[in-house]
Amino acid sequence: MDVLLTEEERMFQRQMRDFVKAEIEPCVAEWDRRNELAFEAFEKMASVGLTGLTVPEEYGGQGGSLMDAYLASVELARASISVASIIGTHTGLALGGLYRYGNEEQRRRFVVPAAKGEKLCSYALTEREASSDISRMSTTARKDGDEWVINGAKCFISNGDRADIILVFATVDKQLGNKGITVFVVEKGTPGFSVGKVEDKLGIRAESAAELMFDDVRIPVENQIGEVGKGMRIALSILDEGRLDVSGQGVGLASAALDAAIAYSKERQQFGQPICEFQGIQWMMVDMANQIDAAWLLGYRAARLADQGQRFSKEVAQAKLFAANTAMDVTRKALQIHGGYGYMKELPLERYYRDAKILEIYEGTSEIQRLVISRALLS
Repeated sequence: MDVLLTEEERMFQRQMRDFVKAEIEPCVAEWDRRNELAFEAFEKMASVGLTGLTVPEEYGGQGGSLMDAYLASVELARASISVASIIGTHTGLALGGLYRYGNEEQRRRFVVPAAKGEKLCSYALTEREASSDISRMSTTARKDGDEWVINGAKCFISNGDRADIILVFATVDKQLGNKGITVFVVEKGTPGFSVGKVEDKLGIRAESAAELMFDDVRIPVENQIGEVGKGMRIALSILDEGRLDVSGQGVGLASAALDAAIAYSKERQQFGQPICEFQGIQWMMVDMANQIDAAWLLGYRAARLADQGQRFSKEVAQAKLFAANTAMDVTRKALQIHGGYGYMKELPLERYYRDAKILEIYEGTSEIQRLVISRALLS
């Protein structure tokens, strides 16, 4: 499939693979055991420019494409979905939204230091009573002179406990539903802002999921991103880019699981021969390889459309849905091929299996992806 990439994209892919092997892979088991955001991973990625991969050079970034972001996600997720999620949240959700919808002053103030890796970004949309149904959002923003006053809480916010810059969605009027949602920047250390519970999760344990609390948080009007009432449109646009990142995570994780299964099947002897000689094992691995290739191609199509400036909401929903399903199925089969050894923490299979489930949940559940796709088909 590399033949579908340009020479520059293949070179970037190789560079990513080398970086991950040298700097990320050796640390992922320990980061997972620690069960906290692996800030060292963010620092490592900042040192090679990944924190501003898709941001133009004039704003401190690398000027890369969404295809570059997709390829980076795949390679990072081969080692750790947690690490891929840290940078995906920072660049694909928060930073991407700040650059696209912020004005020139906001780009200079927020985007430049974040793209350089001097500050970590987060994206605060989800609430306990308003996750898939954004219109039920209860976090409010009230205008008071030249300030906005924010009250409410967000949950399951990736990077939330360590973020310096948080893209926060709040409603200016609950009665307006979606049309009241507006976007703001809240910076770490702002009076009234605090971090609540940091969740103890099944998987992606080297990434955080935090509760964020807003108690009369006052921010200047200059921290409003885009127009009042346009937050829903902004959120959905940003989520398309986030879903591309998650589809890459699914491909990368499934690829790592398949590689491990192939290597183990060649070494493991049963009944006088390597288990890779058994047709049952061979056919399992064929199905796994086919699923991974199909998932990669769906993500590739979405990334190409995005870079061409075309609408890609349906295509990226298809990519995310299929990649999540693929990761779940492939990691299950890979663990089964390893048998009892795959169930033990000495091998990474149990981590792959735990991590895979989140792909069916964040950046829109699989059910939401089906809703997006079905609406596009019937429109």
